[in-house]
Amino acid sequence: MAYTESNMMPLGTTAPPFALPDTVSDKTLTINDISANAAATVVLFLCNHCPFVKHINAKLVAVARDYQQRGVAFVAISSNDAAAYPQDAPDLMKIVAHTEGYTFPYLYDATQAVARAYDAACTPDLYVFDENLKLVYRGRFDASRPKNDLPINGADLRDALDAILQGEIPQPQLPSAGCNIKWKVV
Repeated sequence: MAYTESNMMPLGTTAPPFALPDTVSDKTLTINDISANAAATVVLFLCNHCPFVKHINAKLVAVARDYQQRGVAFVAISSNDAAAYPQDAPDLMKIVAHTEGYTFPYLYDATQAVARAYDAACTPDLYVFDENLKLVYRGRFDASRPKNDLPINGADLRDALDAILQGEIPQPQLPSAGCNIKWKVV
C-alpha cells in the first residue's frame, strides 16, 4: 500500500464516458445510464482491500442513501489489477457490495482505461459532476483516516453536495488520499 493523494482533475472537465460491467447487476452501464435525470453524479474509485476504503465504507453508504433521496446518483468503480490483487476481483466485488449494503452500482474497469481517463490516483478518489456532467468537485470524503481518530462523517462530500444542489461550486476542495490504484505492469 502506497499512500497517494488524488490528482485533482480540473473543474469544468466533462465526465469521461465509459461502459463498464456492474458486478452487482451483471449489466453494462454507462455514465449516461448512471446520471440520467440526476441533479449530480458522484463517481467513486474504490476497491475491496484498501484500508482507507474499508474505513469509510459504512458512512459512505449512509451518505449515498441520504443524497440519492435528493436526486444524486452514485457509482463506484474498481480499477485495480485483479490478477495481481485477487481480493479485488469482480466476483468478490459483488460480495463486498452486498455485505457493505452498496445502494449504487460497483463497476469493474478491467483495462484501467476509465481510471486513466479520470486521472484517478487512489482509493478512495471522488468526483462529483453536475446535471450537465461537468466536474464541480473532486476531493476527499472527510478528514478521517485509519488511525487518526477523527470522526468518519463524510463532511467534505456532504458539504460539496449541499453546495452543488444549491447551484454553487463547493469550497474548499482538498485532495482525497488512500492506497494507490494498483496499475497493471506491462
